[in-house]
Amino acid sequence: MVAAILILTSLLPAAALRCGALRPDNSTAAKLLGTWLYMAGAAQLPRHLLEMLLIDHGYLHVEPGASEQELPITQSVAMGNQCLTNNSTYMEITADSTTLVKEAKTQQTVGTVMDLSSEDVLLIQHQLQRERTYLGLYLYARNLSMSRAQREEFETHARCLGLSEEGIVYAPWRRELCQMEEVERGKSPWTEPSAAVTASPPLGTRMLQGTGNRSHIGQ
Repeated sequence: MVAAILILTSLLPAAALRCGALRPDNSTAAKLLGTWLYMAGAAQLPRHLLEMLLIDHGYLHVEPGASEQELPITQSVAMGNQCLTNNSTYMEITADSTTLVKEAKTQQTVGTVMDLSSEDVLLIQHQLQRERTYLGLYLYARNLSMSRAQREEFETHARCLGLSEEGIVYAPWRRELCQMEEVERGKSPWTEPSAAVTASPPLGTRMLQGTGNRSHIGQ
């Protein structure tokens, strides 16, 4: 039955698919708290896609804030032989949407939390304005055993936004550079500059060793 629904969903035109933002309620803040594991990304901009290919694993750790409208985040990403950490990110919850905000010295980047059927996955959409608008998606989950249905929903959401399957990259989780305990304590071997834009470190960051990630669709 589930397979039949997924097949029918894949045949629907993009306009018929659900790809809207999450509408918050009184329980939204509590559901976001805790640690989220980086599972996959999708991007239109080739430079962002290259960054995703370099990511081995990553975390978001969402903590309680002074109010339920703003939740501080520790964000860590393993690239090459380094664990990059950023503490200038937070979740902002309003009546209409939930956004991930990253502060930098010269800019502020915002990602929108999207609506998914499961509370165990978190999907964030970023928009980057250049000569045109480039979209990017970042998928997080509570654990590594994400179901096939959850992966299918992510890929359907990517298609809904006009992202191709070639632009989807799943994190391999081959190494353990970023330890969950250190992320939750806000500690890491290396601190990421505050200019980072997305789930990955800032463009142009020099790595000591590049260990590529592979794009594997529908794994």
